[in-house]
Amino acid sequence: MATSVPRHPYPTDNAVEGVAVLNETVDWILDRLERSEVARAQALSTTVTLAKSRCALDPLAGKIESWEAWVVAMQTGSALFAAATAEEGGVQCRIGGETRTIPAIGPRSYTDAGNWVSSFYLALVCREQGRLNQLARVPISLLRESGAMYDEYIYAWVDSLQRYWLGESGVMEKLVEAVDGASPQVAQVADGEQLLKILYPPLELFHRYLTQEHEKFNEALVDALTWHKEYWTGDDDRAMSSAGLVALGPLALACLAREAGFPIEVESEYLPKALLEYAWAGELET
Repeated sequence: MATSVPRHPYPTDNAVEGVAVLNETVDWILDRLERSEVARAQALSTTVTLAKSRCALDPLAGKIESWEAWVVAMQTGSALFAAATAEEGGVQCRIGGETRTIPAIGPRSYTDAGNWVSSFYLALVCREQGRLNQLARVPISLLRESGAMYDEYIYAWVDSLQRYWLGESGVMEKLVEAVDGASPQVAQVADGEQLLKILYPPLELFHRYLTQEHEKFNEALVDALTWHKEYWTGDDDRAMSSAGLVALGPLALACLAREAGFPIEVESEYLPKALLEYAWAGELET
């Protein structure tokens, strides 16, 4: 019997209008992605916001427009890192139904470790093998060169995910290093509550995935969604934010586990069913 973790109440009175405005903003950004540094800097956060916002009125992500928004966010994140690692000229990337040529940009403030993790999660949700391969080869040194301030644990987390995806050794060792560093007693940059309730749970889920503990994976998934809910209802501003509508990290790890044959015995709007079950497979050219 599946355990249910209901999503916290979220105001939807103006959701349709809000999504329409966001959609226009995303179109504006994508139209300028090839030539505007400002557009590239805003691209990932804005496309992810649109994808999550579509789940306000479509919590199962059962509409094709919702799947399209998640695909666009995935394409955008992967494209930024493809451009950052390109040696010269530009790279052709399919985003939003069009092939766009993005110039080689090298490290930028937005090609940081946090955006890499989000991009990897999005590619896991969309089951994008090729883009996962590309992201797994992004040098950690490039992420550090972004200039963004992160606790050291995140680089071990990136390293663990990359090693796993490329079939290299040292996956568990790097994960243990990340877990040890993702402690409020060690971390100095991340907010303690966010670290415990949002940033750390995917590490625990990955550990249970690696050790093939199906029951404990589901227990950790319930904990992750419960903490996600606690965090996003921690104050009025958070509760009103579309950022809390989907638990991206836990969703990504649940998708990874499901593809490996794990029974996912947790139901929640934080894990949109159509995304978890890859219901839109083949519906869009990605």
